[in-house]
Amino acid sequence: MDSGLMAIFLIIIVVVGAAVLFLISYGRKAGKQLDVEKYRRAWLTIEQQLVKSEPSSYQLVILNADKLLDQALKQRNFRGQTMGDRMKSAGSIWSSANNVWAAHKLRNRIAHEHEVVVRYDDTRRALAAFKQALKDVGAI
Repeated sequence: MDSGLMAIFLIIIVVVGAAVLFLISYGRKAGKQLDVEKYRRAWLTIEQQLVKSEPSSYQLVILNADKLLDQALKQRNFRGQTMGDRMKSAGSIWSSANNVWAAHKLRNRIAHEHEVVVRYDDTRRALAAFKQALKDVGAI
């Protein structure tokens, strides 16, 4: 084999190897596929739990929606110790980062402050943000 042919052969091996490494790296970053039907059913259950005449349902649906989003982030392999860390890790996927962060902050207020009053309109806004975030993650 002459040296020109050998050089071409080595270049091909390097290019193919680089392509394989890229695909492996890209695959890990994207995380695994989600069971969209499972997430859709869970989301419908959360939406059905919201009852306008029952203010106690407002906090429950926000907590459940936040938990569902966190589950999807974990399953898609976004890294972080906390949900906030995972949300930062997912940063570029959010179509409306401000809305999803506001919804998560409302969840944190509910979880950590005893006298939080959540209005129906705030709950609907938070649910809309969580729903869009779940779409952004590919869960629904």
